Amino acid sequence: MPDIRISGLTKQFGSTKVLKGLDLTVRDGEFLTLLGSSGCGKSTLLRLIAGLDHPDAGSVHLGEQNLLALSPSQRNCAMVFQSYALYPHMTVRENICTPLLMRGLHFWQRLPAAHLFSSKTRQRKAEAEASALKVAKSLGIDGLLERKPAQLSGGQRQRVALARAMVRRPAVFLFDEPLSNLDANLRQTLRAEIRQLHDELGVTFIYVTHDQHEAMSMSDRVAVMREGRILQLGTPEEIYNRPADLDVARFVGAPRINLLNGEVRSNGTVWVQGHQIGYSDDKPGLFRIGFRPQAASLESVAGMEVKGTVLSMEYLGAELIASLRVDGAEEPSVFCLPANGHAIRPGQALRVVVPLDAIHLFDSEGQRRVFDPCPILASEAA
Repeated sequence: MPDIRISGLTKQFGSTKVLKGLDLTVRDGEFLTLLGSSGCGKSTLLRLIAGLDHPDAGSVHLGEQNLLALSPSQRNCAMVFQSYALYPHMTVRENICTPLLMRGLHFWQRLPAAHLFSSKTRQRKAEAEASALKVAKSLGIDGLLERKPAQLSGGQRQRVALARAMVRRPAVFLFDEPLSNLDANLRQTLRAEIRQLHDELGVTFIYVTHDQHEAMSMSDRVAVMREGRILQLGTPEEIYNRPADLDVARFVGAPRINLLNGEVRSNGTVWVQGHQIGYSDDKPGLFRIGFRPQAASLESVAGMEVKGTVLSMEYLGAELIASLRVDGAEEPSVFCLPANGHAIRPGQALRVVVPLDAIHLFDSEGQRRVFDPCPILASEAA
């Protein structure tokens, strides 16, 4: 199938602009995740692609085909909702068969007794049930076909919703936070299953979530959204290792990124906490120095020293998460340290080292800037 091209998409509800001239290209066969907090416009974008809402301006094309000129049923998109949206009075088999019967039979043929008088209706229903059984087997729910949704667990209901979407063989799958109602262990299992499903089907998946773990573990590319715009579009590795701005850096990564106040001087040197740590070709001024909690080390290695007072500790088995009060930081800094016998207690002074190649530089507007790390050559005390 061709790419999906979204251009200048705008949607407003009352006086609130939910999407603000959004542009996006979804490549054929990729797994693209729309990631952002509630209210950023990601679900609205999904509904506009599906045809459940209509934009105020902009276009949505599948190759040369204008999707906005088509009804939802003509777009060949299958949507999986957060609430499962199963018919409670129907069995699992009937729920899965419904999309095929709705498309393959007209109103009179769908009446309860129609199959008694029409061989064509009986044939279509048999074909639909065979397809439903095949899809149910692939998702491991073929033993549940005679149950109703009320008799299923949350994970089983979500698999039924997936089966109902799969049975249509759509060109595009649209997922609107499908795992948010499930417990953590089941979410992890279904994440792997959905990714495996994508690899087997080879069709385009567009997935909406506010959970960065889902986005980073499943996707080919991630679009980080905020206030109706895409802040950054890239692979999970690009989003994590090279955040385009401070908003992306803060949103992606757990625990959150640490930030220290720094400056770029007139000769291009970058300084933080009285030490020169590298160079930047940006104009002089105040900057923010960012680094991930996982980058820190207690070893005596080359890098930027960070000293502070331990405020709290969390023991997680393989690691310790230490929160420190650090000079030059507006908020406590968080460090993920190995739990290999280090006796760290609240109130004690602690020194950690951050490799210079793990540092991110952001200007006063929050935009990422070029940072050229170098060994610490000078300090204010020298």
